[in-house]
Amino acid sequence: MKLSRRFSLGLIGAAVSAMTLGMTTPQALAADVTLRLHQFLPAQANVPNHILYPWADKIEAESDGRIEIQRFPSMQLGGKPPELIDQVVDGVADIVWTVAGYTPGRFPTGEVFELPFMMTDAEATSRAYWQLAESRGLFDTEYSDFKVLALFVHGPGVIHSKKPITSVEDLNGVKLRAPTRVTNMLFSSLGATPVGMPVPAVPEALSKGVIDATVIPWEVTGALKVPELVESHTEFGNETLYTTAFIIAMNKDKYNALPDDLKAVIDSNSGLEFSALAGKVMESYDAPSRQMAVDRGNGIVELDADQVATWKAASQPTIDAWVAEMDEKGKDGTGLLAEARALIEQNSQ
Repeated sequence: MKLSRRFSLGLIGAAVSAMTLGMTTPQALAADVTLRLHQFLPAQANVPNHILYPWADKIEAESDGRIEIQRFPSMQLGGKPPELIDQVVDGVADIVWTVAGYTPGRFPTGEVFELPFMMTDAEATSRAYWQLAESRGLFDTEYSDFKVLALFVHGPGVIHSKKPITSVEDLNGVKLRAPTRVTNMLFSSLGATPVGMPVPAVPEALSKGVIDATVIPWEVTGALKVPELVESHTEFGNETLYTTAFIIAMNKDKYNALPDDLKAVIDSNSGLEFSALAGKVMESYDAPSRQMAVDRGNGIVELDADQVATWKAASQPTIDAWVAEMDEKGKDGTGLLAEARALIEQNSQ
């Protein structure tokens, strides 16, 4: 099922609706509920600028101004990115956007989408992510401490490095930042030295030589100025080396305290369609950021099918190890892998 034109246009046009609110009566402008939206990137980065804030505008407009969403980028409410999920549980923030893997082991089921060469495109995989959460009862188990508004992934993960990386062997000894437990497992097995850190720390780490390379999608490289700090970028053709699982969550008590009509506003702008749209929009900003690197004269290593096949073979042990780990924990790793692949294929048609 594709995104409805009505939903897409509604989100894109939210700012216009919000402006219209400014010409309504003072009573319409008096918010009944104020929600604090907290996340880890600068406001001008693609996810806040093109996903989170248009969504917040739409909520405000459709609630006739009864909901106000205050926006706090770059961890302005305090703490560090790995603390975001506890902040929404504890009420420090009312809504957060975070990387599921910033709290390793807390959300193990969704890790299946981060496995190497799993993802096809971000929209299809984001749909599969939400559907798997439904089928596996995750909203009542792993995600039970908060209300889930969206589950999505970014576009193809790319290696950004100071020296060109073409073969698996080129990773030997490379100090590389990876975003999650699964990606750290992968790059460790491929010979790199993983260095864990939230994505906002990447520019300083690259400039100071703490890391030699990082893996992130193209879309965020512009906001982080990564093309200015590395000289080479490795792509995997039509395949995806990895992706990252994200969660947009709301404090459960704050949601439950809303009157039914305002809950309906939140609900109608959350769930499967919002997840799919978030993944689609995030991936759509890969191309402009990639062009920035091209314009700077950076090298783009585009692996051919035979080279990618070598990387896939070298990555298979990470998949096998994850499946075995989940099986041992009673989480049906074998079944999860099969179901996730089937859902991605189904949503890619």
